[in-house]
Amino acid sequence: MTKSKEEVVQEMQLVVEQMRLDDIEENPDCEFEYFTCNACGDTKPLAGSVQYGPYRLCNDCVLFAEVGFELGQIKTIDDLVDAMEDKRLEADCEFLKNEEKKLQN
Repeated sequence: MTKSKEEVVQEMQLVVEQMRLDDIEENPDCEFEYFTCNACGDTKPLAGSVQYGPYRLCNDCVLFAEVGFELGQIKTIDDLVDAMEDKRLEADCEFLKNEEKKLQN
């Protein structure tokens, strides 16, 4: 029996949330350690992130990746990273705007 999109998303939401909670249980500091996600470009907590080859993805993007894999919408992590290029550019522009504001104050 094939799962519906909604069932796949709900199941994966539970899985990635459990990964985040497991990371915090193993290393409580990881909830307050941050990195820049290679997919979305946002600064996110290390908790729940996953290393896919050369890319580290935040917990939110792990959800996108795993749902995409499960539904056959992406074949490799590169597909997701490529698809999110606009989101990364937006995050970079926002960062630069904020830095410029800091310099002006």
